[in-house]
Amino acid sequence: MQQIQYSFKRYEKKYLLTKEQLRSLYGRLLEKMREDEFGIHSVCSIYYDTDTYELARKSIEKPVYKEKFRVRCYGMPSSDSMIYAEIKKKFDGIVYKRRVASDAAGISGFLAGRTSLSGEEQIQREIRWFLQKYRPEPKVFIAYERIALEAKDGSGLRVTFDWNIRWRRDRLHLADGMRGEPVLPDGGIVMEIKVPEAMPLWMADLLSAYRIYPASFSKYGTCYCRYLSRESAADTENQKLGFQKEEAVC
Repeated sequence: MQQIQYSFKRYEKKYLLTKEQLRSLYGRLLEKMREDEFGIHSVCSIYYDTDTYELARKSIEKPVYKEKFRVRCYGMPSSDSMIYAEIKKKFDGIVYKRRVASDAAGISGFLAGRTSLSGEEQIQREIRWFLQKYRPEPKVFIAYERIALEAKDGSGLRVTFDWNIRWRRDRLHLADGMRGEPVLPDGGIVMEIKVPEAMPLWMADLLSAYRIYPASFSKYGTCYCRYLSRESAADTENQKLGFQKEEAVC
């Protein structure tokens, strides 16, 4: 079994690709990279936020520091599948990820404050502090297919490709299937380059040759901007109208 990595610190850059760009680029990447041991697999996440979507709203403002919280699994979970609860932070262009792992019952008990998990006590304290500060609740389910490449030279460079990205805001449990509506109606592919330090020159040259440029993109942020923000605004307006009606009756 692969050893679990509980914390990450790296630079991450995202790019939106067409299928044609992916086909052209993929073979060239395999000259210096290889597919990791997982092959094509599904990633399922539940994103948490406040009632006013504070985390999403802060994120799209592009601040120097931002953070989000999610519960994630790889593939359809069973009772003994490994589930991850993680905080993802970004500060001054560097991404930090801190997570704990257990089965579904263990993670559920931990998030509810009923139990602790074995090991990684500092990370557990950080997550508890985050939950106490924001009091977030499950807001969105997001799933997609992924394949990842890793550098042959062991440098830590990774490239992931995500497609068939879909979301839903009901049935917010990982075990409730992977159905959902498309996040990107045009079927775009998200490529993410993850590197501990600077991007290698050969990678920069390759992206330039294929005219592939960075894109500001967040799966959860896109769901909020395209769908949830409208519903949130409508709910707020309805609440105001309801309050005004009550005042009129009184």
